[in-house]
Amino acid sequence: MFVTRKWAPAMGGMETYCHRLTEELANDYELDVVALPGRDDGSPPSTSALIAFPLTVLRRWFDRDTAPDILHIADMALWPIGLLAPRKTALVISAHGTDVSYPRRGGIKGILYGAYLRLGARLLRRVKAIANSAATEAALYEYGWRNTAIVALATDIVADAPKDAPTKSILFAGRLVKRKGLRWFTENVLNRLSQDITLDVAGTRWDPDENAALSHPRVNFIGRLGSDDLKVAYASALAVVLPNIELPNGEFEGFGLIASEASAAGGVTLAANCGGLSEAVIEGKTGFLIESGNADAWIKQITEVAEWPLADRQKFTARAMKSAREHYSWSRVARETATHYSGD
Repeated sequence: MFVTRKWAPAMGGMETYCHRLTEELANDYELDVVALPGRDDGSPPSTSALIAFPLTVLRRWFDRDTAPDILHIADMALWPIGLLAPRKTALVISAHGTDVSYPRRGGIKGILYGAYLRLGARLLRRVKAIANSAATEAALYEYGWRNTAIVALATDIVADAPKDAPTKSILFAGRLVKRKGLRWFTENVLNRLSQDITLDVAGTRWDPDENAALSHPRVNFIGRLGSDDLKVAYASALAVVLPNIELPNGEFEGFGLIASEASAAGGVTLAANCGGLSEAVIEGKTGFLIESGNADAWIKQITEVAEWPLADRQKFTARAMKSAREHYSWSRVARETATHYSGD
């Protein structure tokens, strides 16, 4: 049984993880997927739907003739479902960045959620917690989860190698939240780049402070793109940037699926060397890792990429596409995940 509150039509890295992992696992396992779909506009489920979801899981569980051989809970917030599993059921839970970094936001909600995670660690000592990066695993340790493993995420984007010269636009893709660094980038990097370089933003408005970056005169907000349009945008951009910043409260990016997607699609990926992004890019092969918050380093790298001869760019992107597709594959994620179903 695979239980998730992250499912299409909601859009995001966790939704992609659940959908693609279950597709691959279905090749070897008889799956009973209990999922909570998002809303038609791509946003997460409503609060009332989230509150009611555990009842759906309970109903499905007790409708079964026998307990499942394996119970895979797809995110840490659902850990109490693991209390249903008898000893004979292998118990696995997936940990993503927000799953374990939310308490670092502080406030009463952060404090309560941190206590909630610590309680789960005490009650589910036998669970195998699968983190999507070393940064996520380290955060798990903070809350008492000790039986852990790391399985980096993947992408199944397939695209033809780009043949044309790139545009003069940089691409930022993702939700507009502070840790992703869009506003920092527009204020500290974009303003100092050549005036003919612009920034396309493909994503969803989220944090009002970050939304302010969209008013920059050289920023073009194009909203959420479908997968086919996003592949084209990755490949045609001068560079795909993930300028995440390190926040004082320690909140971080769990993995950074866009980094591996962009490389697989033929884009030149530039990512901050922090959090899970450090494992979403193979330095010099699928892209480049740049010191987080170092505007001079970002300007230098973008300027170098902008000055590449077309032949050099094509050579790099061809190599990056091959490396990304070999390493960041969902078949590999499923294979590594399955080893933990048997307790290995």
